Amino acid sequence: MIWGAIVGGLAGTVVLTTLLRAASELGLTRMDIPFLLGTAVTADRVRAKAAGYALHFLFGLVFALVYFAVFAVIDRSGFLLGAVFGLVHALFAGSALVNILLPVVHPRMGTTFDAAGSAPLLEPPGFLLRNYGRRTLVVTLIAHVAYGAIVGGFVRLAG
Repeated sequence: MIWGAIVGGLAGTVVLTTLLRAASELGLTRMDIPFLLGTAVTADRVRAKAAGYALHFLFGLVFALVYFAVFAVIDRSGFLLGAVFGLVHALFAGSALVNILLPVVHPRMGTTFDAAGSAPLLEPPGFLLRNYGRRTLVVTLIAHVAYGAIVGGFVRLAG
């Protein structure tokens, strides 16, 4: 049932966001996904956080619905399959989406083509998010695997 994906998407996004925020507060990463998302729509740092959290939860629901659609097509779901989806999701986001696409479309993020004297609001994440700390990829993988497991589990339980 689609309600399992929606509830799982909300719960999974809460867990993912909490894990990433805790990792940032513990000094394991310098990445702040809500801030990255929010600064795409505003230069105001306070409003960027609020907008970023709203966008992050919206995207969490969208990805849960994408997971649900794939679960429906393959007629399988569950915690383990969801965890695999979360792993693939994190690897794609960390290697292609955030590394290559985000700096190209984000109006306040630097790129490898910026001049030394320019001062963008955000530095680009770099390959596998390395510019935000060496542990960022590991933290991101763990958080996304948890998200996927939660979405997959809720879909399975609701079905």
